[in-house]
Amino acid sequence: MRIGVLGTGSVGHAFGTRLVDLGHEVTMGARDSANPRAAGWAAGAGERARAGDFAAAAGGAELLVNATAGSHSVEALEQAAPAEGTVVLDVSNALGGGFPPVLTVPYGDSVAERLQRAQPGVRVVKALNTMNGDIMVNPELVPGPHDVFVAGDDDAAKGAVRALLRQFGWPAGSIMDVGGLTAARGLEAGVLFWVALRVAIGHNRFNFHVAQAGSVPAS
Repeated sequence: MRIGVLGTGSVGHAFGTRLVDLGHEVTMGARDSANPRAAGWAAGAGERARAGDFAAAAGGAELLVNATAGSHSVEALEQAAPAEGTVVLDVSNALGGGFPPVLTVPYGDSVAERLQRAQPGVRVVKALNTMNGDIMVNPELVPGPHDVFVAGDDDAAKGAVRALLRQFGWPAGSIMDVGGLTAARGLEAGVLFWVALRVAIGHNRFNFHVAQAGSVPAS
């Protein structure tokens, strides 16, 4: 599959490297086509890895990963100009305000919904933003059961994301569909709790798990 990755930070590098290892053709995109982090990654990642600007990453991509900072994601996707129908996997979070951080998207909205409004022809799916970047693409780094949440308004697009998650090694039972794209509001707000846990635990190698009763009596 041809996949574009928007963003050259640690999350973008984690995605790019894992996707190439899985046999995909990957273009890492940056605001500037001469971005040294993207070029350096492509030079060391093998023949299926390329680098360019955001538009180059989106050109011909069957799936596009938004790994940019959430406060700049709408602008990045606009520059990328993905084709009609492209699945956009949004793993971003919009954090700011120093420490502890605050959300830069107001209550009642989310980065994912803003991307969908700005580019109504694409199919945005929110997932993977509730964990550290290395765990997103290597879930075995956390022992025991833990979950990844998927939100979106297009069932086929969510199916494409679920298939990619399975390639990363997520068990089918750990992939939880939480409904439409409005659920991204809760997923993005949840990163504030993640930060608090990170401080309390002292490392990034953890994730959330929903423990459910075997049967729930009717109310």
